[in-house]
Amino acid sequence: MAPPLLLLLLASGAAACPLPCVCQNLSESLSTLCAHRGLLFVPPNVDRRTVELRLADNFIQALGPPDFRNMTGLVDLTLSRNAITRIGARAFGDLESLRSLHLDGNRLAELGAGSLRGPVNLQHLILSGNQLGRIAPGAFDDFLESLEDLDLSYNNLRQVPWAGIGAMPVLHTLNLDHNLIDALPPGAFAQLGQLSRLDLTSNRLATLAPDPLFSRGRDAAASPAPLVLSFSGNPLHCNCELLWLRRLARPDDLETCASPPGLAGRYFWAVPEAEFSCEPPLIARHTQRLWVLEGQRATLRCRALGDPAPTMHWVGPDDRLVGNSSRARAFPNGTLELGVTGAGDAGAYTCIATNPAGEATARVELRVLALPHGGNGNGSGSADGGRPGPSDIAASARTAAEGEGTPEAEPSVQVTEVTATSGLVSWGPGRPGEPVWMFQIQYNSSEDETLIYRIVPASSHHFLLRHLVPGADYDLCLLALSPAAGPSDLTATRLLGCAHFATPPATPLCHALQAHVLGGTLTVAVGGVLVAALLVFTVALLVRGRGAGNGRLPLKLSHVQSQTNGGPSPTPKSRPPRSPPPRPQRSCSLDLGDAGGCYGYARRLGGAWARRSHSVHGGLLAAGCRRVGGSAERLEESVV
Repeated sequence: MAPPLLLLLLASGAAACPLPCVCQNLSESLSTLCAHRGLLFVPPNVDRRTVELRLADNFIQALGPPDFRNMTGLVDLTLSRNAITRIGARAFGDLESLRSLHLDGNRLAELGAGSLRGPVNLQHLILSGNQLGRIAPGAFDDFLESLEDLDLSYNNLRQVPWAGIGAMPVLHTLNLDHNLIDALPPGAFAQLGQLSRLDLTSNRLATLAPDPLFSRGRDAAASPAPLVLSFSGNPLHCNCELLWLRRLARPDDLETCASPPGLAGRYFWAVPEAEFSCEPPLIARHTQRLWVLEGQRATLRCRALGDPAPTMHWVGPDDRLVGNSSRARAFPNGTLELGVTGAGDAGAYTCIATNPAGEATARVELRVLALPHGGNGNGSGSADGGRPGPSDIAASARTAAEGEGTPEAEPSVQVTEVTATSGLVSWGPGRPGEPVWMFQIQYNSSEDETLIYRIVPASSHHFLLRHLVPGADYDLCLLALSPAAGPSDLTATRLLGCAHFATPPATPLCHALQAHVLGGTLTVAVGGVLVAALLVFTVALLVRGRGAGNGRLPLKLSHVQSQTNGGPSPTPKSRPPRSPPPRPQRSCSLDLGDAGGCYGYARRLGGAWARRSHSVHGGLLAAGCRRVGGSAERLEESVV
């Protein structure tokens, strides 16, 4: 037989109580108690008329809209000490009557803007003991006007939605203790007129900004009730910024100072007011003067010391505060970066360092050197589509000179020591009394219309051009960059002179050596012809003289060798030795001694010529360019 209570519920049309839970029907309200039941999710058959639902100490991991659908009469929802890591958007969307929501002791890491939407009459929200690192700015928007108690303690919060908290007019208790909060925005609690307890214990606050809320003190007769403020366990920096708090005189609190070193560890309320002091800013280092070329990045630096750390600002030449933009960026450490400089960025910048004790300023001069541009245009080459035409930098320089005056006679620009790939540019010191910041060399060639710039320090008077194109015509101009004569900060550009030069074509080493060898060979050949003619004439005289003496020619050659041009001589055949016939002693018609002496001189001279001819032709031309070193020595010998 069914229990009377169950029969009563069935008769009234109510849903059955979930099996692991306990349901209590007290007059018109229904409580569903499901704590300590080992639940992994919200029971789907919970009576939708439930007023109180307790699901604490279970293993629920996620919440979604179906879990609490149509529970419009639910007033108290307890989900403490579960394993909830995610709350779906509008999971509490139907809980319009909810007054108390307990989500403490779970594993929530983030609350989105729609996670807590729905309970428009919520008064108590407990989120302590989670892992919250971020709360969306609009997470509390649905119950700003009704919330009285907010507990966010024991989380990982560095920032909280201060704008939303500051707009809760009936908030009585705010617990932010044991988080990672390191700063409070000024006036964060100014509108919380009903706040009676604020717990900021064990955060990372070094200072507290003055707030009208804190000045209520502990006057019991004050209206509204005095504020109970707790801020112990923070690394307080006891300087002049906390003097206002020291004057509140709360003798029963246990706050201590963490810095400066002279006050570290001392009881906050026992430190005399005179020791809460600050140091005014002192600019220790800054950029004094900076010159940059137009279009370059400019970095201005300014470093300041003080207690507390000064706030850095920059004021531009137009007396306006320089803020972050697409072209400029100001960093908190005092660095100002200008991405791409132009003529309008030049001028005096002011670095300002401020703190509660005062301010300090420093002036930084920025000069932007105008970059001269050549007038060779952006043409694509000659009209016929072939090789580019000759350089036009010289014509551009002449045009500039006609508009600005005749180029200086000194210094004269010269290009010397020109090789196939390099050339030395030199110029004089220029006219005295005219300051020069730097020189600029501009040049291009007939092979390429690209104008090349070279920046040279003002102390130099020569520059070596490298990587030139062999066999090309070059036009080169020298310009001086110096300050303008007027009050403007722009750069004056003066044309000092131009020069034209051409690089020789690249000559391979082997071709040059062959030309040298051919020239030596020609010299030896001409000399050989003369020697041969002399030999023929001498032999003819000898034959005529001997024929007149005895009617026969006694000229005999015991060894005959053929002379080849560079090849080895054939080995002569061995013959029996013969005794030479006696020769009469006759005088030579050339007055060269006896006949044997004339013949011997001619043979020695002919043999020497043959050997020298062999050394030139066989030793150098046959070997080609493979033995340049050894053949060169024999070449010098043959020419001498």
